[in-house]
Amino acid sequence: MFDYLIVGAGFSGAVLAERIANELNKKVIIVDKRNHIGGNAYDYYNEYGILVHKYGPHWFHTNEKKVFDYLSQFTEWRYHYHIVKTYVDGSLLPIPINMDTINELYGMNLTSPKEVQAYFDSVKLDIKVPQNSEESVLSQVGEDLYNKFFKNYTLKQWEIHPKDLAASVTARIPTRVNRDNRYFTDKYQCMPKHGYTAMFNNILNNPNISILLNTDYKNIINEIPYKTMIYTGAIDSFFDYKFGKLPYRTLRFEHETLEKTFVQPVQQINYPNDYDFTRIVEWKHATGQQSNMTTITREFSELATDSSEKYYPIPREDNQRLFEKYRDEADKLESVIFCGRLADYKYYNMDQVVARALMIFDKKIKA
Repeated sequence: MFDYLIVGAGFSGAVLAERIANELNKKVIIVDKRNHIGGNAYDYYNEYGILVHKYGPHWFHTNEKKVFDYLSQFTEWRYHYHIVKTYVDGSLLPIPINMDTINELYGMNLTSPKEVQAYFDSVKLDIKVPQNSEESVLSQVGEDLYNKFFKNYTLKQWEIHPKDLAASVTARIPTRVNRDNRYFTDKYQCMPKHGYTAMFNNILNNPNISILLNTDYKNIINEIPYKTMIYTGAIDSFFDYKFGKLPYRTLRFEHETLEKTFVQPVQQINYPNDYDFTRIVEWKHATGQQSNMTTITREFSELATDSSEKYYPIPREDNQRLFEKYRDEADKLESVIFCGRLADYKYYNMDQVVARALMIFDKKIKA
């Protein structure tokens, strides 16, 4: 008899399993249909010894000391700022848009945050309450920067025009009035020193935790006795799509290893207007590995199918209404706890997933 059956071995499932096993001394079994733990954060060493993230880049950043301290129990860190450049008009320019971006793109000589803000004020559109992603960007940086940096990138990422996407999609993209070229400004920015998979192994290293991989929970649900389920998978799948399927974006990756120390000046370069991939990542910039070989990964965004991985919930009002039907059904179940990006049909950063799992443990499980 297990006290908890947890569906999914990603951040939500692993954190809740660890808390239940260590703090409550109860028995947990985790079931995952993949052949590994770690969910989308899973990483591995490829045939050339380069540490690669299988499901796309995961750059850890947070302002939450509680989350950082919690994960620090299970990993050492390599402190690292995430630096991104964008290929626009034949040049690699800083993103988020900052003082250097404006100066390099337009041949200007802005020297103070006040001058940069004055420039933004002179070009941005007067939209008090943006109603969609297009208006969100236009209200911050105006039409030219929107067209060069955001419009086509968003179209590639979502295959939906920005004016048909929720304002929240681009509202989380920052702009700067100084020369700060870090993509994030969070207090804690780092990578697990030995990789995410090693960190997950430490999180789940408890005799109270059993793990069953390569298994669809629906195939064993009647064979394993348990008291409570924690479900971190897709909520529409749990209810056998009774109201219809929630749409997602998926990602496809092309990996290439080259006999060079580095091929990019930074770990990520975005391509909003050229090619059909959205970005190229070079892993060694972030991991700090020393090698005369380097691996790069091109990332393509596509509409998810039944057989593909689900990455990004598509933030549109009709999708939210459909999700709410499933959430109402979930609220009726007393013996199932729903948690995570797929279960909540909501995009979370890694630290947000961890914070939510810790909150659910404190308020719903421990209590």
